Amino acid sequence: MNKNPDQLRTNLIMAKVIWGRLPRTLLEGLRELTAKYGFSVPLGDLQLLDDRWYVTHSGLLRLAGRCRCHGIQVRQIRAFCDPITSRWVFKAAVYKSPRSRGFVGYGDADPSNVSTLVQGAEMRIAETRAVNRALRKAYGIGLCSVEELGSLARSSGSTKEQTQRAESPHSNGSNNGQPRLRDRLCVLIRQYSLDPMLVKAYAADFCGTQTLREANRELVESFIAHLSKSAQESRDGLICKLNSYAQPAEMKS
Repeated sequence: MNKNPDQLRTNLIMAKVIWGRLPRTLLEGLRELTAKYGFSVPLGDLQLLDDRWYVTHSGLLRLAGRCRCHGIQVRQIRAFCDPITSRWVFKAAVYKSPRSRGFVGYGDADPSNVSTLVQGAEMRIAETRAVNRALRKAYGIGLCSVEELGSLARSSGSTKEQTQRAESPHSNGSNNGQPRLRDRLCVLIRQYSLDPMLVKAYAADFCGTQTLREANRELVESFIAHLSKSAQESRDGLICKLNSYAQPAEMKS
């Protein structure tokens, strides 16, 4: 059980930023998911579609990491696969401990049950669905994962929005209903009372770019995860690191 009140407060603030004012039932659900599993809205662990909470693949993997999952084994079920029609089936087994017998989940994908945005990647989708189902079984998560929705996920955004996302792979904006990276970063800055300018300087250095704006989405996501982990483990250590960016460049080590 996650008893971190700061995380719950952050999730409630971020949920309001992304989805606006939510009904009490959804807020109670968010409180329970935060307390029981430690899911993070800023990190994109949860999505809200059609007034229902869904967990994401990244959220499940982070949960497995927090619970010290021993391992995940995935294999293709060749008898049910057909490369010609892009139909794939995978079996995943999650081992929570060295002595675990494994929690098994199956995942299938073909052009008829995946979004048009990811058609051509059916094999990877099938593998992800298998892993998600196995993880949900292992940790007793009744929520369906977003990746398991398939073609139904297309209803979560307009065609124009989907086109914009497809044409902007390096955008730091929202993606498939997840929080915008800028919003996620702002929440962390407010939550831990960090200096925004120093965080930006640190982020640019972390991403290997002159400015944060030049970094692609994957790099910014990595930095946000790193910043969140650093702040949780040692805020004082993070502050010292940030303060080093307030010094003249020639004085930095």
